[in-house]
Amino acid sequence: MTRVKVCGITRPEDAEAADRAGADAVGLIFAPSPRRIDLRQATAIERVLSPWIVRVGVFVDAGLAAMDRAIAAARLDVLQLHGRETPEFVRKVREEFGLRIVKSVRVGDGLDLVRLDEYEVDAFLFDTYVPGRAGGTGKTFDWDLAVPWARRVRLILAGGLTPENVGEAVRRVRPYGVDVASGVEREPGVKDHTKMQRFIANVRQMEAT
Repeated sequence: MTRVKVCGITRPEDAEAADRAGADAVGLIFAPSPRRIDLRQATAIERVLSPWIVRVGVFVDAGLAAMDRAIAAARLDVLQLHGRETPEFVRKVREEFGLRIVKSVRVGDGLDLVRLDEYEVDAFLFDTYVPGRAGGTGKTFDWDLAVPWARRVRLILAGGLTPENVGEAVRRVRPYGVDVASGVEREPGVKDHTKMQRFIANVRQMEAT
C-alpha cells in the first residue's frame, strides 16, 4: 500500500478531514513556511486526530530542544528533517528521541545521492529543489530520477503532486509513500477537503489497477 501524507496542516478541521479521507499521516511544520504552526496549534490539531494516524513533525535545521518541545506538544511519531542535516546529526536525533526519522532530499540542487547511504533513517523524502525554498513549492521534478532509488530505499515522493498527477506518479515510481501540501489547498495552509479526498482516492485507484 502506498502511504499518503497530507503535509502543512494548520487547522484542526483540516486534520479531521484528512483523517476521514484515509490519509496515513499528517505533517505539522515547525519551520519557516506559510504553513508553519506553533505549539498551541499543534496540540489542538493532535487532539482531533484518530490514534492510528501518524503525526509527522517537519523541521529545517532545528535544534534538539525545539524538537523536544514539538514532540511533547503534538505527540509526534516521526521526525522529518527537511534541511541540510548531516548523517552525524541525524544519528544524534535518533539517539535522543528514539523516533522514526525521514530525511528530505531536494532533487536538483547537486546533492550527491550516493551519500544517502550514510544516513541511518527510516525513509527518504524526495522533493523538488527550488533556490531559497526548503519545500512546499508546488513544482515537480523528473520522476525518473527517483525510480532507481524507490527500489533501494523507502522513498516518499513529494513536489508538485496533485489529484490529477498522483496516479501517474505512483504508477511510474512505485514509491513507499506520497506527500502532498499545496496540491490539495485553497490557499497556503488551508486545505481543500474535496481535493484531499480525490488525491487519496486516485492513489488507491492506481494501486487497484
